[in-house]
Amino acid sequence: MATTTLPAEAEAAAAPAENQAAAPAKAPKPEVSALVKQAQTYLEPKLPAELDPRYTYHTLAHTEYVVKQARSLAADAKLSPEETEDLLLAAWFHDTGYLDTYDGHEYKSMARAEAWLQEQGHDPARIDVVKNLIRATHRNEEAHTELEKILSDADMSNLAADDFRARAELIRTEWELALNKSYSNVDWAELQLNFMLAHKYQSHVGKACYKEALKANIEEQREYLKKAEKKAKKKEKKATETFAEPKRGIETMFRTMYSNHMKLSDMADKKASMMIQLNAVILSVIITYFGAKSSALAPTGNASFIRNPILAVPMGVLLVTALGSVTSAILSAQPDVTSFNWLKKNPEIATNRRVNLLFFGQFTKLSLQHFQEGMRELMRQKDTLYNNMVTDVYYLGEVLDRKYKLLRVSYSIFMVGLILTALSFGIVLAYKM
Repeated sequence: MATTTLPAEAEAAAAPAENQAAAPAKAPKPEVSALVKQAQTYLEPKLPAELDPRYTYHTLAHTEYVVKQARSLAADAKLSPEETEDLLLAAWFHDTGYLDTYDGHEYKSMARAEAWLQEQGHDPARIDVVKNLIRATHRNEEAHTELEKILSDADMSNLAADDFRARAELIRTEWELALNKSYSNVDWAELQLNFMLAHKYQSHVGKACYKEALKANIEEQREYLKKAEKKAKKKEKKATETFAEPKRGIETMFRTMYSNHMKLSDMADKKASMMIQLNAVILSVIITYFGAKSSALAPTGNASFIRNPILAVPMGVLLVTALGSVTSAILSAQPDVTSFNWLKKNPEIATNRRVNLLFFGQFTKLSLQHFQEGMRELMRQKDTLYNNMVTDVYYLGEVLDRKYKLLRVSYSIFMVGLILTALSFGIVLAYKM
């Protein structure tokens, strides 16, 4: 029974057939030769077992990825079985040199490929082809033949991959672990972008397969770099900004520092005063006692003090202790003004960073005219004002450091002297008994 077809239905039925005819059929992947399968069987267990664990990118997974890309490019280029075999053998061996060295590993890979292929009784001329293919993957070597260009493009196909950034992070980790090279997020993103911009795919099939994807990844990397720079600036700003308004925060800091220095200075003076008073009393008592006994007993010469001269030992220790302690305490409490005699010779450098016009010990070395000029300059420049305040705090700290060191000496002498006095007095009592 015959059927009729309307024109519209005929066009609709013909459209799928036309589309199928217009779409180019993808070239089937070439068959893998027995020798390539032997190389795969040889390297699959060897690379994971012997590669340095710090190599996070140049692993068996990377080699398999390059082999896959090389096989796909071989199909698109319609290579002969012999050319395909040479290409895949070179792809399997191109990074085996990492088993020996990092820099210049391609040349070690050539030697390993040559040794293994010779064991398999491979044609020497074909071995040279494989070696040249591996040599072409070195960054400083030039690819001459189309086959060498195809392998180089397969090796760098990661730049056109959808996960190119994740693969780049594996390289970054590898460099940090194996080469001790560390990069910030911004530096690494910029380094990757520059590398991608400089790279060019060489073979005809490589350009057809990867060129557009590389362009898209470059644009994506540009956007990523902008975001990374913006994030880094935001992080830096957050780290440097203060909780309070900057000017008030600085003023509060200086006010607190001055207050703390004044309190510490007052505390040191009180401690020194306490030691001066205590040791002065001890000295007065000892000297008075010795003087009274000596004058009262001098005519007769019949006194316990004379009969027991050994008692003079603990008394002498206590006397020396009190004298040393009170001397250190007096030196600590003694007013100390940092000397700047060189200012008299060079009064014109009143704005020098070492000069503090807020401290009387320095500005009194200047004439009134130079002091007035320096103060006017100080009030005009905020940085100079803060610099003088910082300098003032520094010299206050120097004075405090000297005070507390002398106080520590005074208290240490007093403590050790009391211990020695008690021990010597106990020895005297034991001797008398």
